[in-house]
Amino acid sequence: MYETISNLILPILILTILTWGIVKKQPIYEHFVDGAKEGFGVSIKIIPYLVAIIFAVTIFRASGLMDFIAKPLALLTNNIGLPTDVLPIIFTRPLSGSAALGLFSELAAKLDPNSYTVKLAAIIVGSSETTFYVLSVYFGSVGIVKFRYALLTGILADIIGIISAIFVAQLFF
Repeated sequence: MYETISNLILPILILTILTWGIVKKQPIYEHFVDGAKEGFGVSIKIIPYLVAIIFAVTIFRASGLMDFIAKPLALLTNNIGLPTDVLPIIFTRPLSGSAALGLFSELAAKLDPNSYTVKLAAIIVGSSETTFYVLSVYFGSVGIVKFRYALLTGILADIIGIISAIFVAQLFF
């Protein structure tokens, strides 16, 4: 039943919007084309930000900096229920969601998918945000350059999400 409902949500939403536009006697196709033009312009604006984020994540992983930071932290993190294998995901998630999912996939393939480490990593991926990606792409697309407080709030939310993920994983697993 849930699958049927989820398969119908998008078509119903599209038909509702089209019907509403017809009722209001709006030029639906022209509005669609205008929106597509605007979307194309926004995508051109955000390309430099996307390239910068991809470059930063690639350098972070390839340089060995991630491992260099993770190894000394292992002594501290293992005591609080945070396995060392999860640290690369924590470091990468604020930069790129796809890189974090790639690291998660590697971890799940390497370890038992039902292990505490993999379950904790899954909770962390689901409870944290791609803070730097959001700031660079979304703020960059509309020209916001002063995002100090948004950055601090995003990092704080990520930290709270990670702490909560550790707590929940320890509670349930």
